[in-house]
Amino acid sequence: MTLPDTPLPAAWNPMAPLSVNDPVTPLTHWKLSRALAAPEVCLQALMTGAVAQPLPDLVENAQCGIADQVLLSGVSGARLDPLNTRCQTALRMAMWLQHGVHPAAEHHFGQRIARVNHISSYSCRPIRTPRGTGARMSTHARAEAVDIAGFVLADGTRISLLESWGEDGSAGAFLADVRNAACTWFRLTLGPSFNRLHADHFHLQHRGSGLCR
Repeated sequence: MTLPDTPLPAAWNPMAPLSVNDPVTPLTHWKLSRALAAPEVCLQALMTGAVAQPLPDLVENAQCGIADQVLLSGVSGARLDPLNTRCQTALRMAMWLQHGVHPAAEHHFGQRIARVNHISSYSCRPIRTPRGTGARMSTHARAEAVDIAGFVLADGTRISLLESWGEDGSAGAFLADVRNAACTWFRLTLGPSFNRLHADHFHLQHRGSGLCR
């Protein structure tokens, strides 16, 4: 039950639902965990900071499919090629863009992100390792991860991981900052520092052990 006359701002009110655009407070991650646990609450929160269309669950086979499916075409004011993914993955993306990527872009370039370039979220395949295909299915087989290849700034400047990761200067520093921010909003973050398979993208995962590389 929400008390309409409370003097607390919504971001500080434990009864108010998560809004992507609210400032981060000590309650934010608690509200996020509640939203991630309930599909209808996840969708409500996602719609405060994304352009998304809810879709029926996808069931490809016993190992592959998308529960709580959405078609995501915008996140925190940034465009992206339409992306079929889980609401939970999309909501983590929205929080990362709003509270990590945009602030980093404004710090390093004085402007926000206009576009997010992704590789995919859903892919019915086994996990890939430097030694070849693994025995387990990838988290992409359930759309519980998204691969991000780069960004386009408001002025049209393109920043890609393949070209700018680890370089001196603003682009390299920006990518390092957004990788670090991803570790706050996702449960597993892998990038070029992890292995050669991630040389051109960040692998950002809804579920995981907390690894940040």
